[in-house]
Amino acid sequence: MTEFPPAEHGERRPRRDCVGSWQARYRDPTGRQKAKNYTIEQGGKKAAEAFLDKTRTAVRERTYRDPERGKIPLAKWWAEFWEVEKEKVSITTRNRKHGIWRTHIEPKWGEWRLIDLEYMALQRWLTHEVKGWETQKKTKELMFALLDAAIKDGERISSNPATHLTMTATKPVKHPDELKPPTAAQYDLIHAALPEYYQRIFRDFAYETALRPGEVAGARLSCVDEKERLLYVKEILVSDNGRLRRQAMPKTEAGFRAVPLTPKAWGALQWMIERWEPKATRSKIGDGLDLRVEELVFRGPRGAALNVNNIRRPWRRACIQAGVARMVENPDTGRPEWWPRPYEYRHDVTTRLHLRGVSERDAQAFLGQKRGGKVTWIYTHESEGARENVRAALTGEPPVSGLRAVE
Repeated sequence: MTEFPPAEHGERRPRRDCVGSWQARYRDPTGRQKAKNYTIEQGGKKAAEAFLDKTRTAVRERTYRDPERGKIPLAKWWAEFWEVEKEKVSITTRNRKHGIWRTHIEPKWGEWRLIDLEYMALQRWLTHEVKGWETQKKTKELMFALLDAAIKDGERISSNPATHLTMTATKPVKHPDELKPPTAAQYDLIHAALPEYYQRIFRDFAYETALRPGEVAGARLSCVDEKERLLYVKEILVSDNGRLRRQAMPKTEAGFRAVPLTPKAWGALQWMIERWEPKATRSKIGDGLDLRVEELVFRGPRGAALNVNNIRRPWRRACIQAGVARMVENPDTGRPEWWPRPYEYRHDVTTRLHLRGVSERDAQAFLGQKRGGKVTWIYTHESEGARENVRAALTGEPPVSGLRAVE
């Protein structure tokens, strides 16, 4: 009152209570001083003291979480998360996850702070704005992983709002006839329509081995065992946003395998070796772009490595010319797709092995499949004469084709 006397037009009454903000000061586990202000409307002194008691207890019990760290925008947190996450997965998985972030998550939530994300808002977005069961599934998984990493990184948020997200889209289910590969007669028409060069790749080799396209493209002379007539699958070629890359392992660890070659497949392999004279060395993989084409056994007609274009185009033209191709709509994405694909060879070969009595375990090893159930429920289909045999059995007539006894 002495230093600041009352104004000329009014008197100032002396007060001993505080009517302004209160500041709660504390030190975090690293010893740095922190502070938080409380206005009278927010509770003033009592709220500040309660905050101090809770915070000091959390620091002592090592459960303290700095609230400022949760105010980072999701897009900024994604940059930190992705710098580490992209090194954990394969090229194709990396591209898929980055595509989901760029297409579905970033436009909606990129500018939101971590602490502002809530379950109901995320569920409404997943339900109304993310279409397709498979897309919802992958988007939910990525959002959960992104926020779970924020909890592990010094608990930027206290809980994961994506934990209980539920997929609401209907899971697409196809009729068994839509999943079946082409018949033997259809394959004959397709193979006849292929140029002679590609007949070696598709009819004589892929149709006999059920190798994935990337495994065929990545086969190197050093992986061929001439004595046992085996091809060791050790690496593959994949498309990385239009650029061809080497990948140091197949799709899964089960993909590392030795594939026995039939006389027809061995003949196709030898034909390619005589034509291109590949080197028997196996170079180390650097950045993935060092394809070392001179080591590859199977190549395009002009000597380039096999890629999406020089595999898909001649195959699609042959399917159209044979009158087998049809355009089908993907029930999950709604995008049109061509049927059949070269990948259908795996279904056909697996069914043939099953009908000839090859055990599921042996078929699983031959295909390089991680889960045996997939061999039975996805890749194995009924034989072409199955329905006629069932009808004959029910009517007491002799079977159209021989039935395999199952014990």
